[in-house]
Amino acid sequence: MFSKTSRYYDLPDHDWVGPDGRRVTYKSRRFLPREREMRLGGTTGVGQSERLDLVAFRILRQPDQFWRLCDANEAMNPFDLTEPSGQVIRVPET
Repeated sequence: MFSKTSRYYDLPDHDWVGPDGRRVTYKSRRFLPREREMRLGGTTGVGQSERLDLVAFRILRQPDQFWRLCDANEAMNPFDLTEPSGQVIRVPET
């Protein structure tokens, strides 16, 4: 269902059976890892008007891994990491 690079890939599947007997499979809830649980690889600055996918490409060489930067900074909203520009963010270990 999800690619191996997805943040949801390793989450277990669960089944829910409705009153009509219909079975629905869903992924369990994903919680942000705590900073102390993550191995960090350093920090990086965010340039003016730089999007998080561009930062992810610059650091991780994979723009769709922007969510790893969010996890490393305990950010629910990716825009919190790019606004204001010039801030320094933590980078996960690669």
